[in-house]
Amino acid sequence: MGAKTGTAVPPSQRFVSLITRDTLALVLAGGKGTRLGALTGNRVKPAVPFGGRFRIVDFALSNCINSGIRRIGVLTQYKAHSLIQHIQQGWNWFRAEFGEYVELLPAQQRVGEAWYAGTADAVRQNADIIRGHDPRFVLVLGGDHVYKMDYGTLLGFHVSRGADITVGCIPVPLEQAHAFGVMQVDADGRVREFAEKPSQPTPMPGAPDLALASMGIYVFNAAYLLRRLAEDAEDPDSSHDFGHDILPRALHDSAVYGYPFLDNASGRPAYWRDVGDVDSYWRANMELLDVVPELNLYDRDWPIWTWQEQTPPAKFVLDEPGRRGMAVSSMVAGGCVISGATVRHSMLFSSVMVDEDSLVEDSILLPGVRIGKHCRVRRAILDTHCVLPDHATIGYDAADQARYDVSAGGVTVATPDMLAGNDRGG
Repeated sequence: MGAKTGTAVPPSQRFVSLITRDTLALVLAGGKGTRLGALTGNRVKPAVPFGGRFRIVDFALSNCINSGIRRIGVLTQYKAHSLIQHIQQGWNWFRAEFGEYVELLPAQQRVGEAWYAGTADAVRQNADIIRGHDPRFVLVLGGDHVYKMDYGTLLGFHVSRGADITVGCIPVPLEQAHAFGVMQVDADGRVREFAEKPSQPTPMPGAPDLALASMGIYVFNAAYLLRRLAEDAEDPDSSHDFGHDILPRALHDSAVYGYPFLDNASGRPAYWRDVGDVDSYWRANMELLDVVPELNLYDRDWPIWTWQEQTPPAKFVLDEPGRRGMAVSSMVAGGCVISGATVRHSMLFSSVMVDEDSLVEDSILLPGVRIGKHCRVRRAILDTHCVLPDHATIGYDAADQARYDVSAGGVTVATPDMLAGNDRGG
């Protein structure tokens, strides 16, 4: 990546505000998310809880709000109920009279008999809605990544380069790059090569252990986007996907640029996590427990907005030898009660109960989990409303693989169904 790529003069705040006001953001939230296994058994990946109180989709939506983009469409398809419920409960405070909205755009066969067939097709099937909103720019976002980004700066870069398409990009370890779109850019940031999920990714010049990966963030000039989507729809050989089809073809006749996602203070690649499988999801949550985590959820200058059930404060009860309610190096949400139990280096979402003489370590307990007495839980993710009976253990025995899901990294995932309970999902 050349030196000029990240050195464009920042546009004025007024300039950025005009650009963002003329931008429509489309959040792609319809993918199955199968790599998260049981965690997406009853919900789509963007609706999976993250960080003690949020949903993954809250990060893309919060970035829009904090960037001054208040025209947002959320495209849904698979197992969307909990996502739709979350959007309706937590993101319904916009003022329509000011032209603000978060619209739910479910797959509804608007242009034929097929459901969304790919990321580009999902946007194409809503082309009439895009035209009705008449934006100058369309910002296409994945709803399943965790990061904080000022899209105003991205849009300013797009305009200053005279780009048709701008792709957010970030270096990733070469051994992981096969899961991403990988690009090569010139000294000015123009994309010269692009390969979607290549089996042998090309490393970055001068960095043989890194590849420049697409973040799944795209800025399009709206008229250009609608034209390319219409052309792609007529191609019988297309998979109708941005990474597989639209971007590689655009390189031949369009101005496609890569925008490097950099930390303003250090100039190094900024925080961005693809939490698409169990191990990366567990690891990203555990990183938040560090003394100074790379992702600052306490940043009042860039808050992450969400909806959460109204609950009383977390409570830690009993203070006797062997019966002391305590949590160490952990995040504990409201409504939790730790009663004579120990929680260590773990994340507890709202209304979790941990009973006497139980130990929870290196684990994620999603909302409404109940841990009985004398239990042991280690390196585990317990899904919403799991109930662990007295004396149960998870994460200690190889026999877990017969009853629960165990990831390649050794993280055990349990759901209410696996525990023979009542899976209410969401």
